[in-house]
Amino acid sequence: MSLLKIDQEKCKQDGFCAVECPMGVIQFKGEGSYPEIPPEREPMCIRCGHCVAVCPHGALDHVDVPLASSPAIEKALAISPAQAEQFLRSRRSVRRFKDTPVDKSVLQRLIEIARYAPTASNMQLVEWLVITDRDRLHAIAGQVIDWLRTQLKNPKAVTMPYHPLFVKAWEAGTDVILRSAPCLVTAMSPGPAPVRMVDITIALSYLELAAPQFGLGACWAGLLQSAMLASPALKQAVGIPAAYPFHFPMMIGYSKVKYYRLPERKAPKIHWQ
Repeated sequence: MSLLKIDQEKCKQDGFCAVECPMGVIQFKGEGSYPEIPPEREPMCIRCGHCVAVCPHGALDHVDVPLASSPAIEKALAISPAQAEQFLRSRRSVRRFKDTPVDKSVLQRLIEIARYAPTASNMQLVEWLVITDRDRLHAIAGQVIDWLRTQLKNPKAVTMPYHPLFVKAWEAGTDVILRSAPCLVTAMSPGPAPVRMVDITIALSYLELAAPQFGLGACWAGLLQSAMLASPALKQAVGIPAAYPFHFPMMIGYSKVKYYRLPERKAPKIHWQ
């Protein structure tokens, strides 16, 4: 069965789909013919959906990227450059969370949005691990503190000036590792390609940018990530399979804080050539 279905009444034989195909698998012989993917080229199709998206007539359907599941872009929902700038600049790392559980349906919706993040060769190998058990999250944070204590005793270990303060804060009853967040979401991917770490990073960025629209805040759990990279036992405690070398955790919850300004950043260093 061919991967492409062409509505010949709608197709204008303009060849847009063939020109746009990133793998060059769509064949179009010109006026009087219709686009097709020869059987020998089908294994090279990466199911990206460019062919479905670029056809202005809705004439092309793909077996694995159905036209029915590819809604038209609504011009009314487009944002201006100024809106885009404010949207991106208003992103904040949230470290103070309400003591309110995050509903599973909301987390599901966020992950559904994040799955549209680009991945290398459209492999879509990013998977998600969600932990909402407060006791388990507290235990994981405690293991990170244990790892920090070990690091601070090792003169050869690379530590930060605030690490001793984090240990003291924990001992005083304050969780500065996972910030008492009600939820931990970890994006992970199997190996061996190192580019999977990029896939994970982009997917988490999508998730983080979408979160405030649902009243949520997020923060990258960098200390937990460092501890997991150093300790297979902690990685196992979090629930990441050994066959998944690429991962990064993110804290999520309802933010206690509201922000009113867009803080400045350093001017970009641009090397024009």
